[in-house]
Amino acid sequence: QVQLVESGGGFVQPGGSLRLSCAASGFTFSTYVMSWYRQAPGKERELVATSAPGSTNYAESVKGRFTISRDNAGNTVFLQMNGLKPEDTAVYYCNARKVLTWPRVEYSYWGQGTQVTVSS
Repeated sequence: QVQLVESGGGFVQPGGSLRLSCAASGFTFSTYVMSWYRQAPGKERELVATSAPGSTNYAESVKGRFTISRDNAGNTVFLQMNGLKPEDTAVYYCNARKVLTWPRVEYSYWGQGTQVTVSS
């Protein structure tokens, strides 16, 4: 059974730091693109950061503050968040995705999310 379990969320003051973790199981983790998304109240879910085999990418709003990393041996992806701002408050979700070219099959899995609240 495929599972993605996020942890590490919580309450932090502006300027503080948090490290989110996503533990994966039930699929070949190292072959998947891993991403972090977030969704704030009243807003659509947005892509925060992505880790692909040879690259990483970040939303403009978090560049220089957030870092995505992964431990393929431990089937875990991380999101280090520094210099947190109130606008970072959201539920953060872990996503795993892979597209096979032959046969053409796409897989996409989501975790349940972890709450991050940035407030004084």
